[in-house]
Amino acid sequence: MHRVAPATGTPIRQDSLRAHNLVLTFQQIVDARQAPISRSELAAGTGLTRPTISRIVDELLTAGLIVEAGPARSGTSGRPRVGLSLARTGPAGLGLDIRAGALSACVVDLTGTVRHLEFAPHNGRDRPAEETLHSLARMARTAIRAAADDDLTVVGATFAAPGRVENTSVVRRAPALGWHDVDAGAALSRLIGSAAVPVVVGNDAALSTLGELYAGAPEPRGFVCVSGEFDIGAGIVLDGRPLRGHRGHLGHVLVDSAGPPCVCGASGCLQGYAGLREILAAAGHDGPAEAPAVAIDALVSAGSPAVLHALDRAATGLGIAISGLLNLVEVDTVLLGGGYSLLSSWLVEGIEREIRDRVLSARWTPVQVRPAPLGPDAAVIGAALDAIDTVRRDPNRWLAQPRRQDGQPRQASQSSA
Repeated sequence: MHRVAPATGTPIRQDSLRAHNLVLTFQQIVDARQAPISRSELAAGTGLTRPTISRIVDELLTAGLIVEAGPARSGTSGRPRVGLSLARTGPAGLGLDIRAGALSACVVDLTGTVRHLEFAPHNGRDRPAEETLHSLARMARTAIRAAADDDLTVVGATFAAPGRVENTSVVRRAPALGWHDVDAGAALSRLIGSAAVPVVVGNDAALSTLGELYAGAPEPRGFVCVSGEFDIGAGIVLDGRPLRGHRGHLGHVLVDSAGPPCVCGASGCLQGYAGLREILAAAGHDGPAEAPAVAIDALVSAGSPAVLHALDRAATGLGIAISGLLNLVEVDTVLLGGGYSLLSSWLVEGIEREIRDRVLSARWTPVQVRPAPLGPDAAVIGAALDAIDTVRRDPNRWLAQPRRQDGQPRQASQSSA
């Protein structure tokens, strides 16, 4: 007798099906980016019925996540169809960053548009971690208030840390800052003082790459983004998607076994040759510089032969390290981000020379090296995009929040500390 195998899957509940269909529909609107999309296009793209689409659209409109912003694109004649786009009020993401010489805070809305960007001087290793985190928290509270003035509600924050991150909270090691086992996520959440704004921590190179990808960096096959700020990091995009990770320590790749000792404890690291502060030191610049890339550019403009030699040495080191990476991943574009974007005119030639000599595939598939569009702002913008991505991926949590009479969610009060 034929036996019927017992069902092993879990039945889909009605509320789960509703949440799934809402995410499916909302993702179509997110992916449309700047072009409004019509209800009929949503039905065609999702396979849902027109009545289901109408109900979901009404729910998203009521929640303030989308707006009617027609007409939608259409290839046919007749009356224009009403388009739907992401709202520029409502949920927002907060990004925090430590860069060479400065702290930064950024707010982006649901469309990914930067709505607030602030900087404050920072001395890096000269300040203890606790003091730095207090400064970042003050900037975060200011950014949250600025967002509220624009009818935006910050739903989360991401801190871009220049080092290895574990459990999206602990900066296990950031050599350029002198940080060891700093639970930056927990500290910032406590110092910001709002339960409605959870803080996660990510690697600054990976977040820079996310920012550059969203800014429109080309990725026909993929690209590598090399960021030079406090520490040298690298992020990778393959097939249009960033590889998620918490390391990206390109600065601590060996480029010369006889090289100088590094702050990480090893010797001959790329950081010792191509770090912005190391380039300044090799050029004979005395004392700290709040904006190392700007200081290097000024020395070049002044005709300093020492800085040109230091930049050539940095380009060689970067080329060696990047070539090793390109022999492992198949991409044809290298973006120079962070401070390197300001110095690309003096780095590209030397990097490309090493790539031609060392990357096997470069003989038949040339690799292009060029400055990244966002440059030094990429990490903080990428961090803010990472924070708002929680709503962009699944708006159900936003919809479930209790709301005020104006439709905005009630948010926990903030500490004024």
